[in-house]
Amino acid sequence: MINVVIIGAGNVAAHLYQNITAADGLEVLQVYNRTAEHLSFVKDLKKRCTRLEDLEKADLYLIAVKDEAIEEIAGILPDFGGLVAHTSGSQPLKTLSKFKNFGVFYPLQTFSKNKEINFRNVPLCLEANSAENLEFLKKAASKLSDKVFEVNSEQRKALHLSAVFVNNFSNHMYALAAEYCKLNGLPFKILQPLIKETAAKIETLPPYSAQTGPALRNDQKTIHDHLEMLEVDQKKIYTILTQSIQKLHGKKL
Repeated sequence: MINVVIIGAGNVAAHLYQNITAADGLEVLQVYNRTAEHLSFVKDLKKRCTRLEDLEKADLYLIAVKDEAIEEIAGILPDFGGLVAHTSGSQPLKTLSKFKNFGVFYPLQTFSKNKEINFRNVPLCLEANSAENLEFLKKAASKLSDKVFEVNSEQRKALHLSAVFVNNFSNHMYALAAEYCKLNGLPFKILQPLIKETAAKIETLPPYSAQTGPALRNDQKTIHDHLEMLEVDQKKIYTILTQSIQKLHGKKL
């Protein structure tokens, strides 16, 4: 049995708690956060912890806090001897170098507290300060996910940036489209089959080959008409994306 302490109370921490609790071979000893009310997702009251000095010795400590808080937490967290790993996609391994055993346990997924996710399908990107510690992280990760990868700090930084493009930026496009639909008396759900098909395509086609639309066709009349319909900020976004598509596909701008 691998005993785990989770440090943090955000979306990632909540999902880790739920899935580690349900996994065979893993056990959550405690979940730490300075503010008790943020630990409401921890159903076992005995496992809620609001003081670092009350933390128990564990095999694995997962720091699942905002990126800017990792260094602060690492600075005040005692070294109990267990492996300490953060869950950030952008912070380097060396952030935890004060500890004897340290690593990275990065789940590559978007998390919302009230949205369940099948953790078996979540890629877990691992890194550690020794081969032995890496094997330990792989053992722990395999009890949660079928998709376990060894990814170094530079690769993980690039992966995190790529994730921002495919997740955060694409979701922002959805939000803009939803606003535009609402403005014109249209339900956003009418676009959902298109969104799902676009996502499904890249399971069998490279994104480059799946590209369609007026920018790819260099349909200047449609592009002009679209720009006339948009506000200033929306025009900027539309123009930048149109130019980017055309540049990638070798179209004349």
